[in-house]
Amino acid sequence: MPKTMQSIPKKPRIRVSNERDHEISFRLLLLLFFSIPQSFSAAKIPYKPHCNSIVISSTSNGLKLDLSSFLNIQGGFFSGGEKIFPQNPRSSLSFSKSANFRTQSLYKTETDGILQVQATLHFRGGSVHSFPRNQPFRGGGGADRGLPRFRYRLPKIFHQKGTVSFELSGYWSESSGKLCMVGTGFGYSEEGNSLELSVVFKLNYPKISNISTSVVTGSVESLDTPGSFNYFDPISVVGFSQSSYEYTMIPQAENSCFGLDDGEKSLGLEADNDPCSMFSGSARGRFKLDYGGDCAAAGNCSPVGGNLGFVPSFMTVGGLQCSDNGRLRFYLGFSNSSYHSFNVPLDPKKTLVGEGMWDGERKRLCVVGCRLLNFKDSLARTSVGDCSIRLTFRFPAVLSIRVRSSTVGRIWSTRDRNETGHFERIALRSSKSRLMAVPGLKYSYTQLGRVSRSCGDKAMKRSGKRYPDGNSFEDMRFDMSVKYNKRDIGWGHAAPLSIGDELLANSYSTAVVSSKDALPSLNRSLLNISYIVGFKLAAEYNLGGLSVAQTSSGVNRQIEISAEGVYDAETGTLCMVGCRYLGWSNKNSSADSMDCEILINVEFSSLNPEEGKQHLKGTIRSTRETSSPFYFEPLEMFSSVLYATQAKESIWRMDLEIFMVMISLTLACVFIGLQLFHVTKHPDVLPSTSLVMLIVLTLGHMIPLVLNFEAFFFGNRNRQNVLLWSGGWLEVNEVIVRLFTMVAFLLQFRLLQLTWSARLAEESRKGLWVAEKKALNLCLLLYVVGGLIALFVHWKMEAPLEKLEFVADSRHSIWEDLRSYAGLVLDGFLLPQIMFNIFSYSKDKTLAPSFYIGTTVVRSLPHVYDAYRTHRYIPHFNTSYIYANPGGDLYSTSWNVIIPCGGLLFCIGIYLQQRFGGVFILPERFRPLDYERVPVNSG
Repeated sequence: MPKTMQSIPKKPRIRVSNERDHEISFRLLLLLFFSIPQSFSAAKIPYKPHCNSIVISSTSNGLKLDLSSFLNIQGGFFSGGEKIFPQNPRSSLSFSKSANFRTQSLYKTETDGILQVQATLHFRGGSVHSFPRNQPFRGGGGADRGLPRFRYRLPKIFHQKGTVSFELSGYWSESSGKLCMVGTGFGYSEEGNSLELSVVFKLNYPKISNISTSVVTGSVESLDTPGSFNYFDPISVVGFSQSSYEYTMIPQAENSCFGLDDGEKSLGLEADNDPCSMFSGSARGRFKLDYGGDCAAAGNCSPVGGNLGFVPSFMTVGGLQCSDNGRLRFYLGFSNSSYHSFNVPLDPKKTLVGEGMWDGERKRLCVVGCRLLNFKDSLARTSVGDCSIRLTFRFPAVLSIRVRSSTVGRIWSTRDRNETGHFERIALRSSKSRLMAVPGLKYSYTQLGRVSRSCGDKAMKRSGKRYPDGNSFEDMRFDMSVKYNKRDIGWGHAAPLSIGDELLANSYSTAVVSSKDALPSLNRSLLNISYIVGFKLAAEYNLGGLSVAQTSSGVNRQIEISAEGVYDAETGTLCMVGCRYLGWSNKNSSADSMDCEILINVEFSSLNPEEGKQHLKGTIRSTRETSSPFYFEPLEMFSSVLYATQAKESIWRMDLEIFMVMISLTLACVFIGLQLFHVTKHPDVLPSTSLVMLIVLTLGHMIPLVLNFEAFFFGNRNRQNVLLWSGGWLEVNEVIVRLFTMVAFLLQFRLLQLTWSARLAEESRKGLWVAEKKALNLCLLLYVVGGLIALFVHWKMEAPLEKLEFVADSRHSIWEDLRSYAGLVLDGFLLPQIMFNIFSYSKDKTLAPSFYIGTTVVRSLPHVYDAYRTHRYIPHFNTSYIYANPGGDLYSTSWNVIIPCGGLLFCIGIYLQQRFGGVFILPERFRPLDYERVPVNSG
């Protein structure tokens, strides 16, 4: 078999759907279909007995209205309904409560001011339930309702989320703003029984709202008899209105911007009527809260008041709506989790509602915020009050190591310090990883003097090595593993924020915050550079007095370091001073909440590295005294780096290797076809063909083909993630390779079938079977001895490799080494034929020269190519090898010489045997004296 049949690596996709996924999805669909009670769809709940006293019913006139977000709820939250949203303390996973109300259709009726509404109401929350496989699911309460019971074979364990959906219909009154609807839904109890739910939904939703009525409230009540199987406790709902809005607090918001000139220069917007750009886009609407020392002294920290049990660390903007005159409204959710959600639930005890306007003269957004009140007894009674909170947001004109956020602000209370509800001023800053492309934004390097003193002399340039020149942001970013005492304790990402005077829009893209179309060429070796370094600690490690176990975020603690320094393009060294936010605590009540006594050193790998040295490494260490509470032990960084130029070369190489795969498989089919033509023309030579040789060649095509089809149909969880720059064309070529391999296998199997039939037909030549048996025994002995040697070498080399960094993760398994040895057996496919010719004294021209020479060339070419590839390319990702894959044969400098030379010797041996006789290649003293007179067909 040509050693081209390797599994072509596939491009990683956001969502990979394989056959196993389809099988599971199909089973879940069947489960959903059969678990819905058959009588459920026929149920219809009358409107008048339950809602006519709230909103009278009327006949629709058929005029359908444009929905345009009307009668929708954003950021819905709920309480109650414990039966269908049970909290299981033993569950390791639960969902935050959320409610989603969406109008599906809206019609006018014969009664003015009454609209007919059809909508869906969806709840999610509570613990995740685990139902054991083969557990029966009962529809509508089970056999007591006469419904059939079904038993499903679930894949291992089926996880049912705490979700309930209702289909509702009813009427809304424009004058009163009241909505009343009835409908049905289904859900599951904690025991896994399906429930038929009949409900009435009541909601207060005014046609035009202001800040006082921007929060809508309602309730969902069960229509089943209390105590019955489907009955549940009432659910209270609260959400953010999406109706037309009247701004009533703009004068107060405008006054909040007076007297706030702190001397910091700010940037304006290109259009003064677009303040929503501050919060639109991923992660821009999320802010970190930085508390001052007065908060620690006075104990007044929380903007939302009340006893939350924690001091909020993050603020998220939700329900954002903007008008054409620069005004906007939203609600603000406060939490202590770094997780960012695009739809923040409006939990009244953690939420403020606000409205504001953009002050073009002062270049800042001015906002009035109000707390939510009266929700302790029931969410349905929630109201807006206490509008004594003020917020401002602005775009700083200059970023630095201490100011890394493109949007900053503050939040404070206008109440007196001794009044209830007062809290101290809190600073706000947006995510460091996202920058708005605000014209005029610059970066100021303020720590270069410290960098010069801390980094010392310039590193010595290594001869012949080239490093990234700093012209590409892509080449300067890297993912990394973090180690402490040679032990992995975390992982993270480092990306440049600026190179020279150029700013990057965010750490996950290549967009530059500049009016220029491209980054100019920087023809100098020393570059000023700033970085964003972030990593999570996954093990117990004390970083400046804040250990993982003491954080409220759970197992992982996110560490953020702002750094700036100098990059030397001649030596590939990066030296930076770093600052990290310490966070607020009683021990750290200082207004300066940053530790800037950090030194970061990084050594980039070269663009032309030696094999095994293509890894980036670096250190993060504290320059404080060891007695300082913020001192931490040095950390090590490691990363496998693939530069843009290397990625382009790899793509070109993969294109070339795919072409070589196709050519090799085509030639293999041609050479097998020529051998079939040869035996058809000379059928008398068929019995003299070694069956062992043909079986080896046939298995060489069949086994990889079977393994590849198994991976294709059943999925391989260890699929190779190679290059993000490759496309789906790799998958197409993989199918083509399998087809070519199938053709080669069928041709080879046909040759084996013809030889076997011819051998059985020659009963008079029993000596051929004796020779075949001797050849088989000798070859098996050689193969077993070779396999044992391969295992011994594997075990001998495994222990030292475990002690090496990175090599331990990429060392071969026993199975991989045996696969490589099997490739060596295929390289020597002529050995059984040579042995057979010796034992049978055969002189027949059994093999066509085109077959044994051509197949040998096909088997040898990968070794010639690997010798070229070893000197031309550095193996950053062995999994990207398509042709001459090390997993399919033995590849090294020595093997790349031994195998082609061995194949050449075998070809010469076959040629001499077919010309002068089977034992001609043996020394004369080992040849039988009368071997030329011994008939081949003697039995």
